[in-house]
Amino acid sequence: MKLVKNLGIATIAATISVAAIGAKPVQAALVNYGFTVNATFGNNPGQYFGSFQYDDSTLTNTGLETLGVENGLAVAFNYLGTNYTEVDDTDFDSFPIASFNNGEVLGLSYFVADQFAIGGDLNTPDVGGNKFYVIDQSVNTTEVGTVSYAKVPEPLAVGGTAIAGVMGLWMQRKKRTTKLVG
Repeated sequence: MKLVKNLGIATIAATISVAAIGAKPVQAALVNYGFTVNATFGNNPGQYFGSFQYDDSTLTNTGLETLGVENGLAVAFNYLGTNYTEVDDTDFDSFPIASFNNGEVLGLSYFVADQFAIGGDLNTPDVGGNKFYVIDQSVNTTEVGTVSYAKVPEPLAVGGTAIAGVMGLWMQRKKRTTKLVG
């Protein structure tokens, strides 16, 4: 009887965790990324942090694609104690953009006059990248670091994993208690 009960609990825990982790959204979702700028030289070396969010409903995951503010792209970046958002981009409405190649993030193209630029090759601003530039007097651009991107896990996946872990610990405790009593 105890085996059947434990098997039932294990089945429920496994089902919940698989459903939470393996769930594929049928509709569009807001996707969140964090990014870290590692400025290795220049006047202000150090790490700077930001994030961006977008609506993935128009991505096809095929070839080179870009999403902009019209797709819900929102950017937040703290550089030298100042918070910047997508509206601070010099060409707001057209930029910033996030670029993707076959569904994988290439990076941002984000330019704030007289401050910084995040992107790839400065000659192709319509493709984002992982380079960090400082800008002086709107004309002098110097590459001083790199940008790394990391997807922020969806709360459902984290919750499913937590539930499965708690259920596993509870079952292990229950099993130890049964051995001590029996």
